[in-house]
Amino acid sequence: MAMPLRQTIKVATYLAEQKLRKREKFPLIVELEPLFACNLACEGCGKIQHPAGVLKQRMPVAQAVGAVLESGAPMVSIAGGEPLMHPQIDEIVRQLVAKKKYVFLCTNAMLLRKKMDKFKPSPYFAFAVHIDGLRERHDESVAKEGVFDEAVEAIKEAKKRGFRVTTNSTFFNTDTPQTIIEVLNFLNDDLKVDEMMISPAYAYEKAPDQEHFLGVEQTRELFKKAFAGGNRKKWRLNHSPLFLDFLEGKVDFPCTAWAIPNYSLFGWQRPCYLMSDGYVPTYRELIEETDWDKYGRGKDPRCANCMAHCGYEPTAVLATMGSLKESLRAMRETVSGNRE
Repeated sequence: MAMPLRQTIKVATYLAEQKLRKREKFPLIVELEPLFACNLACEGCGKIQHPAGVLKQRMPVAQAVGAVLESGAPMVSIAGGEPLMHPQIDEIVRQLVAKKKYVFLCTNAMLLRKKMDKFKPSPYFAFAVHIDGLRERHDESVAKEGVFDEAVEAIKEAKKRGFRVTTNSTFFNTDTPQTIIEVLNFLNDDLKVDEMMISPAYAYEKAPDQEHFLGVEQTRELFKKAFAGGNRKKWRLNHSPLFLDFLEGKVDFPCTAWAIPNYSLFGWQRPCYLMSDGYVPTYRELIEETDWDKYGRGKDPRCANCMAHCGYEPTAVLATMGSLKESLRAMRETVSGNRE
């Protein structure tokens, strides 16, 4: 795990505070969606299926920042849609960084080189570029040629300017262990991004392509083979060791979707950003009035094939904090990653 040591300490301190306060449910990272509009039409995403009137909306800065502060989460992932299409996205980032929130701006990078001057490098800020494979595979997944090359050039430019750059890769049943190895080797060794996040694709209800999402057993077999030969230790993966164990079937966890809540133009989304069972205006209502026990594999059929990080990474983090052995293991990997 290559999370910066400063960030690791802050998150660990935050988790310890929640334990002392005896809070059972609390946010680890907020998924903030200040718009749904995007400049791409990826087959595995259902966000741009909203009506035209909704796609034109942009969340006010005060509302976006206020939602994060209301939750108290130490980290924020700004997504969408394409957040760089928001005219005040730089101000949202600036205010969150000023509050010492760790901010990850998720982007397909098509606008990144044009918008980069609006941002300043900070240990509290990173661009998180979506890369689903090498050139042919990535461009196919986003349904547009040239996107991979633009993303690569944007990553190089951002790194040159001193920005922290991470990547987010989603894998489908059309992937093989070799395609995963190839793209993660490229990101890790050639582009030298700071961290990489990986996740099996989840079947968005509104996604145009419903045929290529992974099942649980497929996911476990895929990552077990991709992680073989010491790859896990080599790659700078932004995940807890236990979550990586979970992906390859060494352990199993219940879903804790409440730990990565989603806030969008519609409000706080139940139960997570992948499923939509209604919205509430406040974070407190989300936590206290949602029947969390009815979600997860074996409970809700929509969750049957889900192994996404938004539900299971928090469980792995909490399990790590509850075990001295796993805490030491995670710390060793963090220190090792920061030495590279």
